[in-house]
Amino acid sequence: MTSTTLRATTTGAGQGSPGPMLHPFARPAAGAASFTRIVRGDGALVFDEHGKRYVDGMASLWYCNVGHGRSEIAAAVASQMEQLENYHLFERFVNPRAEELAARLVALAPVPDSRVFFTSGGSEAVDTAIKLSRVAHAQAGHPGRTIVISRTPSYHGVNYGGMALTGLPLNRKDFGAGMADVEQVPKDDLDGVRRVFEQNPGKVAAVFAEPVVGAGGVWPPAPGYLAGLRALCDEHGAHLVFDEVICGFGRVGTLFAGELYGVQADLTTFAKGVSSGYVPLGGVVLAPSVHEALSAKDDFVLRHGYTYSGHAAACAAALVCLDITEREGLVARASRIGERRASGLEGLREQGLLTDVRGVGALWGVSLAEGVEPVAVRDRMLDNGVIVRPIAPSTLAICPPLVIEDADIDLVVSTMHAAVR
Repeated sequence: MTSTTLRATTTGAGQGSPGPMLHPFARPAAGAASFTRIVRGDGALVFDEHGKRYVDGMASLWYCNVGHGRSEIAAAVASQMEQLENYHLFERFVNPRAEELAARLVALAPVPDSRVFFTSGGSEAVDTAIKLSRVAHAQAGHPGRTIVISRTPSYHGVNYGGMALTGLPLNRKDFGAGMADVEQVPKDDLDGVRRVFEQNPGKVAAVFAEPVVGAGGVWPPAPGYLAGLRALCDEHGAHLVFDEVICGFGRVGTLFAGELYGVQADLTTFAKGVSSGYVPLGGVVLAPSVHEALSAKDDFVLRHGYTYSGHAAACAAALVCLDITEREGLVARASRIGERRASGLEGLREQGLLTDVRGVGALWGVSLAEGVEPVAVRDRMLDNGVIVRPIAPSTLAICPPLVIEDADIDLVVSTMHAAVR
């Protein structure tokens, strides 16, 4: 998902001609035989076509919180499809699963009396949040508020709005100008954010921030930074948007990361963990500070939405994922994973094999020494049955399913130890 993945997929060059599929974040010229075919999953494990076992140290792509192979999710989706696969939410229509999930999410939301807008994934959720912030300001009588502040590094998806916000330059290269009115500042730089506000009085719509930067390198916030963003937004009349596509639904040890840091956002994007990837689903939680402006005029029509917003089968999957998360205590489990993972990784740092170890809950990143190529370490770990994610210039990311066993946590660490050496 980061610009570095272009480097990460150079292995296997020359292994036949490209196949019929054009892979995302991969070299189009890569031979079809260079890809690892994953055919089965069970908990925190996946298996390739040859039966080789891998510890899924990335929950596929940051999303499979409840683990692979959950038959009760499959049964709920099948049951919903037998009754009604889906019906859209446009204009005067609704389906019961979308209503049920919206009510469940509002009850869990960090801000009381919120509302939910559904999308098909995280990139759509980010673009939706941009549009909702701008249109809410316009409906409140401030149409000039269009500027969006984001940070570097950061990752906010691949649609044009999210691409413009993403603080990874290679992700924007050759795709054109993208969205206007975006200002970027380095992460943790409150003075930089303050300067953008002061230089553009009355023009800033929102500040976008991942509470913990994920695909940009796994960077927890500096102490007090998120609270500082909240104060600046309050002072200048802008919305604070938390991109919790990776952080949400227990990943960091609280249901939403904003809760961990004691900061409430006006808009919260979500995806990945809400359905653990069983069926694609995303959305935006809108606090009253946003949605009340949208409903203030009875004749206003929100001309935004997706064909599959609130897809019934996806919502059925999400409802079961929430049941599993609560029943099995997976939010608390994330913190225990972090404690065990941190202990093992700190041991590698103390040996001089890593230069930095950082993370929150079950979301971790490590920095390798100069000259140690993260793609090469990833490939060696893959050979030895562990999947992690390389992020240039020097990071390996670790984000396992929240059901991972202690022995497999330790295996990730020991395999990394051997690969780095």
